[in-house]
This record gives sequence, structure tokens and C-alpha cells, in this order.
Amino acid sequence: MQQPEPVLRIEQLERTFGKGPAAVRALRGVTFNVQKGEFLAIMGPSGSGKSTMMNLLGCLARPSQGRYWVDGVEVSRMDDEQLADLRNQKLGFVFQGFHLLPRATAAENVELPLLYRGMPHKQRRLLCHKVMESVGLGHRLDHYPAQMSGGEQQRVAIARALVTEPTILLADEPTGNLDSKTSLKVMQILQELNDQGLTILLVTHETEMATFVKRVIHFRDGLLVSDEPVAKPERAEDALKRLDQEVIFA
Repeated sequence: MQQPEPVLRIEQLERTFGKGPAAVRALRGVTFNVQKGEFLAIMGPSGSGKSTMMNLLGCLARPSQGRYWVDGVEVSRMDDEQLADLRNQKLGFVFQGFHLLPRATAAENVELPLLYRGMPHKQRRLLCHKVMESVGLGHRLDHYPAQMSGGEQQRVAIARALVTEPTILLADEPTGNLDSKTSLKVMQILQELNDQGLTILLVTHETEMATFVKRVIHFRDGLLVSDEPVAKPERAEDALKRLDQEVIFA
């Protein structure tokens, strides 16, 4: 049976910063594929190349060498306008910092990518309400970021990433600014989205967060040094229950 076309295909990617003796090879010939519906964690120490890889996959930078495809479309040689179109059509982003506009409501923040598309207000609001409900914040549409907890702000950021119905969700340290319980709630949302078929790439330095994904790849010194499936990913909802029991019996 023929293997389906990967949603991400990466061939011998290299990224070099600077020239001559001072040049830094952030990525050195990295090759791997990601199939539709995977939940993949990218891990590695500081300077390993994982953030550079995420920037390339997110079409925020270009490789020095190599080729890669997003959902069957080669993007490694696209110009800036083409990259921007692809980001808006295919990719959703969640970052460690929530990057919400402080003077905009949660709904206005979530609707922003649709506003850039020129979508009418009524249609924007319907889609916004749908994704805000999916992250448990349907009752917080008119609240401002300052009126929300860190976990709620991150859920708004996830909703903003989902509102364009992306093919791939790229999450860069999405639990880095959150406490343990809130981190687990975010991971529960990501697992539920993956259960529905969304492909997710997660950059994290937290070993515990990597127990909730289906596959883990490690980078070191610009090289992909390991690529392993997770035999039995833990469910974040089970981890939350254990954490609540520990609090009760503490």
C-alpha cells in the first residue's frame, strides 16, 4: 500500500547565519517527514537548531540549502508574498508569549487573521464564537487580555491560531509561561485538537510535555540525532486528575 503524501516533507535543510570563519550552521542537512494527523514534539538544548527549524517550517525564514514542502506545495523557493499567503492559508501559530493586542477584546484578537482576509464581520464573529467555544472560552468573548489569566490568554491565542482552519498548528513553547495545572489544560486542548485530525508540531524543552505527544525528535548542534515514536502517549486529562488528587490529599 502506497504511503500517503506527508503534510510536511523536509529534505537536507541547512541554515547558516553569517559568513566566513564566523558563520554559524544552525541546521546541518536535516531530513524528516510529518504525516497528516501526527502530534510531534521537537526537543533539544538551547542552540540545537529546534527554533530555527520551527521558523523555517512556519515560513518565517528561508533555508540556506535544501528543500521542503507544506501540504504538497514546495515552499523553499517562494518569495515573501507567496510565503505570507501560505502562512495565512495553511499554518496556525501559538507562541510562549501570547502576543494578544491589549486594547482588543478576546473576540477581536481571534478575528484578526480573518480581518486580514477581508471576511465580513458576521462571518468572522460566527467562526470566532465556534473556536472560542472549542477552547472553553465562549463566555469570555468581550473580555480584554488584562481581565484574563495566563491560561485563558493562551487559550485565546490557540483560538486565534485555529480560526483560519489551518492544516498544521505550530506551537513554540506554548506552556513555557504557565504553571503545571494550566500547562496540562493547554496540552489537553492540543490533544483534543489532534484527536480531531489536526497535525501539531510542538517545540518544547519540558520533558513532561513531550509525554503527551505521539512522536519526539531531538536536535543537537544543528543535527537531528533521534526520531522515536511514543509507545503510549499519556492523556493530559488523566494527569490533571492525578494532580487534583495530590492537592486534595496533600
